[in-house]
Amino acid sequence: MATDNWVVENLVNALEDWQEKLTEIWQLLTTSPEAFRGGGIWQAVVAVYEALTAIGLSLLVLFFVMGVVRTCASVAEMKRPEQAVKLFIRFALAKAAVTYGMDLMLAVMEIGQGMVSQVLKAAGVSAGSGVTLPQSIITAIEDCGLLESIPLWVVTLICSLAITVLGFILILTVYGRFFKIYLYMGLSPVALSAFAGQPSQSVGLSFLKAYAGVCLEGVIIAFSCVIFSLFASAPPQVDASASAVTQVWTYIGSLIFDMLILVGTIKASSIIVREMMGL
Repeated sequence: MATDNWVVENLVNALEDWQEKLTEIWQLLTTSPEAFRGGGIWQAVVAVYEALTAIGLSLLVLFFVMGVVRTCASVAEMKRPEQAVKLFIRFALAKAAVTYGMDLMLAVMEIGQGMVSQVLKAAGVSAGSGVTLPQSIITAIEDCGLLESIPLWVVTLICSLAITVLGFILILTVYGRFFKIYLYMGLSPVALSAFAGQPSQSVGLSFLKAYAGVCLEGVIIAFSCVIFSLFASAPPQVDASASAVTQVWTYIGSLIFDMLILVGTIKASSIIVREMMGL
């Protein structure tokens, strides 16, 4: 929006910066790990995964032997056909989990992204929809004299700074989730090898549940952004007869309150997922 008024320009720039952060979040939620940032990070993750696969297979044998010792009281019990078949199946499944762990992790990730896409599609909210400064407030600001503009500058600086900080926290939280996904994928061979032994299988289960929770966080984030967009599309009523400072504070203050709720919900998305799903 082209304008010569510093106050209007500052507020518009802050809202545009916030909208850019929201648009980036929408893109992150629907971007595959392989395509993120050109795929360079993904190549490093795959390299780490392949390097740790050998260690995972070694741990697989160790956990399996420990499980046999803990679950079989004697050699005769281990020779029983049903017990031998059970141990063989456990070892084979654990071996498959370590060998094809990356495929398993990607499948869970695709399920989470599919849920995100369905949420965005069902809500009918696009990434381009966002918050804008009403024309009535712009007109009131531009009609202010020099003395009236002084408190308006102070309010504008405070509001712009608050919006910028909230946008930074928002995008930082979403990027942190993406990095956690990479960490889970790269280190998965070590954690999944714990399935080889019955006493250690709780480690593998905890790992998978935690990873599933991280993937489901994307659904919470997407739904929260949808709710915020709908809140922002119905801004509070501002008294046109009030002073420009009052109008700006009423509108931007209400908007910042909604932003605080969104940021708080997204930062607590991991806790919300654990409470909802019992993960």
